Amino acid sequence: MLDKEFKYFKSHQEELVKKYNGKFIVVKNEDIIGVYNSEAEAYNETRKNHELGTFLIQQCLPGSDAYSQTFHSRVSFV
Repeated sequence: MLDKEFKYFKSHQEELVKKYNGKFIVVKNEDIIGVYNSEAEAYNETRKNHELGTFLIQQCLPGSDAYSQTFHSRVSFV
């Protein structure tokens, strides 16, 4: 649903990191509509004026670790 926003971040990541390193940016369509110090602040402020599901919050960091997460779950074998 936010493919356009994510593709924008990835294709402009290097220049965005130079400008906003470590900050949380809010991308809507192909525009940066906000820059915040925390993810919570980005979410709380942006949802005041924009419908949920219409924007992407992305921490502005270099490399693929900026947008990759690994989740581990505990598995019990019976």
